[in-house]
Amino acid sequence: MTSTINPNQVQYIAIAFSLILFFVILFLIRKRRIKEEYSLMWLLFSLVFIVFALWRQGLDVVSGFLGIAYPPAAMLLILLMAVFLIMIEFSMIISKLADKNKNLAQEIGLLYHETEKLKRMLKRQKKQNQSKKEKTAKVKPTPDNNAAQNIP
Repeated sequence: MTSTINPNQVQYIAIAFSLILFFVILFLIRKRRIKEEYSLMWLLFSLVFIVFALWRQGLDVVSGFLGIAYPPAAMLLILLMAVFLIMIEFSMIISKLADKNKNLAQEIGLLYHETEKLKRMLKRQKKQNQSKKEKTAKVKPTPDNNAAQNIP
């Protein structure tokens, strides 16, 4: 049993998957699952795939420009470049987030240290106030003592 592959059928499948990818990315952006600034590369490469799916000779042109004899190999190269560029973008984002996370952890540590210091100061002040109250309670003059002292 031999089967022939219809080039139009392959093109339709490529168009469908490229459009699905594009609309899934838009849906994720709309639902705020992906932020706009992180989705630009995904949108760009999904558009590139849509262009190559619609324009058959475009892959031949690109493969000829790159010196690749087999056009689907050029598509694989474009796909690998897309994946690497997206990975580099996410690596940069992760690096920034790691720095921010470290800074936040340091700030939390400093705030914790300051609150502990303030708690200790409050405890000391309470103890001092209590000892002053106790001292004044012991020396507190009674009305009988005042009356006896004022008699001439």
